[in-house]
Amino acid sequence: MEKPTKHEATSTEAVHAGCAERHAHHALAPGIAQTATFTFADTADLERYMRGEDQDPEREEYGRYSNPTVRELEMRVAAMEGAGDAAAFASGMAAITSTLLAFTKAGDHVILFNDCYRRTRQFVAKTLTRFGVEQTLVPAGDLDALKSALRDETRWIISESPTNPYLHCVDLAGVAEIARRHGKAKTLVDSTFATPVNCRPLRYGIDLIVHSATKYLSGHNDVLGGVVAGQQHLVSLVREARGVLGSVLDPHAAFLIARGLKTLGVRVQQQNRTAQALATALEQRPEVKRVFYPGLESHPSHAIAKSQMSGYGGVVSFIVHGGRAAAGRVIDACKLAQIAPSLGGVETLIEQPALMSFFELSPDELQKVGIDPALIRLSVGIEDTEDVLRDIIDAVATLR
Repeated sequence: MEKPTKHEATSTEAVHAGCAERHAHHALAPGIAQTATFTFADTADLERYMRGEDQDPEREEYGRYSNPTVRELEMRVAAMEGAGDAAAFASGMAAITSTLLAFTKAGDHVILFNDCYRRTRQFVAKTLTRFGVEQTLVPAGDLDALKSALRDETRWIISESPTNPYLHCVDLAGVAEIARRHGKAKTLVDSTFATPVNCRPLRYGIDLIVHSATKYLSGHNDVLGGVVAGQQHLVSLVREARGVLGSVLDPHAAFLIARGLKTLGVRVQQQNRTAQALATALEQRPEVKRVFYPGLESHPSHAIAKSQMSGYGGVVSFIVHGGRAAAGRVIDACKLAQIAPSLGGVETLIEQPALMSFFELSPDELQKVGIDPALIRLSVGIEDTEDVLRDIIDAVATLR
């Protein structure tokens, strides 16, 4: 498959794409359908709906199946991703787990790139295996290892791009081509770190993409949500699973995420600029052992990122000299960046993965999963670039 010319979602699309032409009461902003259930005029009205003869696009039955506010968010994300449809969930993990539960059964095989969000890996390696689904972990972005791991029973190839926390970027067209040649495997890419502003994986042949809408899509660290987007027939099966599993997004949360989408373009562009400047500055510091950012030529997947991304994202990971204690001193010296999990919001957040996400692991176990104790993950916000740079560089300089 020939790689398409980069053309990602614009700020205009973030504001307008997928929006309903008219809202109730002629309101500019969409309303919130804060209801758990919907009514029918009479039994004949209900019968028409159950037979699929009701032509009202706003007709719903029960809040676990759909909601007008949630549906508008789904249409907007689908439009921004160039997808046939999208389905929203109560969290990013609900989106991933519901999708995999919808499509896998005992005897199936799943391949997962190993540099990924730990809860995704935990679900695949521990939960799915309890139901007879086998899994193989391969090095991030290693397409030769991916080919070697394929089996006749392989049904899903799962990746992030960029990955968490080392920000490897996967050759999306290459992964899609491998799955196409296999014939039975589908591809799922977690595009949370990229956002449709920086990359649209569906354009490279990926089957489904998932977002933790908690992060960049909502952008304000005040709501949980997740979205799956892709081919309409696949999304419809995911939506059916959601109705059974109950992982539906609350309408008020949908409203907040949709509101955040309107500023996605300007936020991500600012975060791209700040992260690039910070990564470049950190790479020059003697206190820093290594910087991981796909916008740097030193990053192992820089060439791939450059070929398929319009920007490199707002997360920078770096390792300082001095081990775990030194990383803690840098974090504690920050005045602007706040210690917190998550990413993608308007505030700059900083964390030490060995302490925040992998606290229960021993040094040997950390090494096994590839987490350096001195690793720091930074998610830049939308503060002025100079202020973020000053805060982080001054904190790193305390190691002198």
